[in-house]
Amino acid sequence: MDVHGIRELLARDVATVGTWLQFPSPDVAEVMARAGYDFVAVDMEHGAFNRTLLVDVLRAIENGGAAPFVRIPEAAKTPIKEALEAGAQGLVFPMIESRGQLDAAIDLATYPGQDAWRKGAPGAEEYRGVGYCRANGFGKDFEGYMARRAPEIFLVAQIEHVRALDGLGDILAHPRLDAIMVGPYDLSGSMGLTAQFGHPDFRKAMDRIRDACAKAGARMGLHIVTPDPEELDRQIAAGCRFIAYGIDAMFLWNAALRPDRRAVS
Repeated sequence: MDVHGIRELLARDVATVGTWLQFPSPDVAEVMARAGYDFVAVDMEHGAFNRTLLVDVLRAIENGGAAPFVRIPEAAKTPIKEALEAGAQGLVFPMIESRGQLDAAIDLATYPGQDAWRKGAPGAEEYRGVGYCRANGFGKDFEGYMARRAPEIFLVAQIEHVRALDGLGDILAHPRLDAIMVGPYDLSGSMGLTAQFGHPDFRKAMDRIRDACAKAGARMGLHIVTPDPEELDRQIAAGCRFIAYGIDAMFLWNAALRPDRRAVS
């Protein structure tokens, strides 16, 4: 799977389901990719990755047959450049709370001259830096990458704070945004309800996000942190179309717990 395949699924209103990676291991990355997910997102906000290792991890994800995505630690110039140059086909921007934040992040992920969505509006103050890197074959495929791959980077805004809800319509209206993804732990935490996903106020916030996506014709997304096939089915039925399912650590915990201790763990 690559971003073309992911976009084809979404164009048919079929959910795309990926997973989340926190362990800094190319072997784990390849196993997760070979498990059948459409994308594998490397978590550089909470995972133990560095710039050198990231290249090998993204290469392993591609080798496993999934699209390599990166959740960058912050929507800033250096981490955006590092992830894209390492070969990320998709970026997940954390903690997007306003259209201004999203505008700046997308500008930094875009090469000069590739912002046709502006339609005559003033150009960006900053763009993605141009240079040879692993993503363009260290210069061997520079022109091909610039023309085909770079304009198709899959861009996702994480909605993780209750403050984002008031400006959600403007966020969803960005023509270059591919999807949003709710971070349930941070969103609930910003409401003083950390991990209380059944609380009426959290449910209302989720309904508000779903309604805004439906109104805007945008792709609703969610991270289902604890693997639960029934919850995955429920969220797809509720309209979620861009889903990160589980985390490598949670899959390991669920499989590794000593059988005679499961009842008390």
